Parts: sequence; structure tokens; C-alpha cells
Amino acid sequence: FGNHRISSLLFADDVVLLAPSSQDLQRALGRFAAECEAAGMRISTSKSEAMVLSRKRVACPLRVGGELLPQVEEFKYLGVLFTSEGRMEREVDRRIGAASAVMRLMYRSVVVKKELSCKAKLSIYRSIYVPTLTYGHELWVMTERTRSRIQAAEMSFLRRVAGRSLRDRVRSSVTREELRVDPLLLHIERNQLRWLGHLFRMPPGRLPGEVFRACPTGRRPRGRPRTRWRDYVSRLAWERLGIPPEELEEVSGEREVWASLLRLLPPRPGPG
Repeated sequence: FGNHRISSLLFADDVVLLAPSSQDLQRALGRFAAECEAAGMRISTSKSEAMVLSRKRVACPLRVGGELLPQVEEFKYLGVLFTSEGRMEREVDRRIGAASAVMRLMYRSVVVKKELSCKAKLSIYRSIYVPTLTYGHELWVMTERTRSRIQAAEMSFLRRVAGRSLRDRVRSSVTREELRVDPLLLHIERNQLRWLGHLFRMPPGRLPGEVFRACPTGRRPRGRPRTRWRDYVSRLAWERLGIPPEELEEVSGEREVWASLLRLLPPRPGPG
């Protein structure tokens, strides 16, 4: 990332080693394994995997103690699925699937149980269903497809709480208004913009802020470039708050002003 070289990410006993080539990564892995052994620990090869961030399949043979690590196309780190292509669609799909599984488990005991009050059902919706569905959403790049799928997952729960189905042909906005629930997309966009403000205000030396400000070296691949999160969230601030990119850092740097703008952020206009 520009002048910042990030060679490892550490959280408790979860470790990610990064390098520009398989040779560099093998050397880093060897040094890490040696340090672990010196401290009386060993790398668990059954829980270790190799992955190359590339649009094309690239071999990356890595060994620990002579044992070859499996190379994968995706892996989970701190609850988030990362893919070799660098896309987030699989992670969003996985979160929707996890939320659907939660709803199936609670369907008879919570969602459609007549003895349970609507207030109690919505409390469970906010405390269990929404966090499961939106875990890690601050760094999603939202597309129209993603928005549509998130809204469908949201309304799948809320319609049942309201005692309705798709056949009733009641607008989603009417159901939310009756339940006094803000649109989930509004919750997501507020948090994405809130995280943007945190990044701009981070002091020098904080890793998330440094990565956000860095300009990676190298060329972008030919063809239509993928939307970077930085570009997406800058456009989001322009579309939803009317703040042009050149003024974004200055405005978000004022914590109270930024918080006030986010509190006043209205739902997106639309048919839902």
C-alpha cells in the first residue's frame, strides 16, 4: 500500500501473512514457524491455508515442516469470507444465508408465534437477525443487486412479524411504517458513512486509516475496473449527503457535524 508494507495481520491466535510473491511468503512463513517453535508453539497445518489474490489461477505452493498447505479460492478470517478474486458478493450471499437459517430456527417459536408481542419479536429482530445479516457491512460495496437482496431478506422477516405474505401485495414501506422500523439499507449506509468519518479522523499510525489513505502501487487490470470501497463511499456521501469528494475529509473531520448529518440521513426514495 504505497509506502506502507503490511506483512501480517494478527488477532488473538488468528494470523494472516501477506507477501508480493510465493517465495517471499514462504520465507515469512518459515520465520514465523521458527519463532513459534522457539516459544513452544506449532503452526496447525490442518487449520492453515494458502490463497492468491488474483483474477487468474496462480499456484502458490507453501510448506510448513515439509507439509504442503492446501491452496484455496476463499477463506474466512474473523468471521468474514475473503475470495481470491477480491469480491464481496460471496460474503454477502453467505450472510443472507446465515440470516435465513436464523429465521428458520426461530420461525415457530418467535416469528409467527401469536403469544409473543410484536415488540418482543422486533427486539429479537434487531438483536439477532440484523447483526447476523449485516456483520461486516461497513466495508461492503453496495450494488443494486446487493441492495435488492438485503431488502428481500429484511422484509422476509418483517412481513411475517406483521402477519403478511408477498401475496398481500402491501408495500414494504407501509409494513415498516406500521412496525416503526427504519429501512435496513438506511442502517447500513449510516454505518458505512460513520466508519468513513472514523477513518478520516484517525491519527497517523493507525493501520485502518493508513490503508484507507494509501495508494497501492502497480497497474489496475485492463477492462472495466472494479469499484473500490473508497470510491463507493465517496459517491455515497455525494449522492446521499450532497458533499463533494474534495470537501469530504474536512466535513467528516468535524465529529459532531458529521454525526448530525448522519442522524438526519433520510431513507432512499424508491418503490419499496
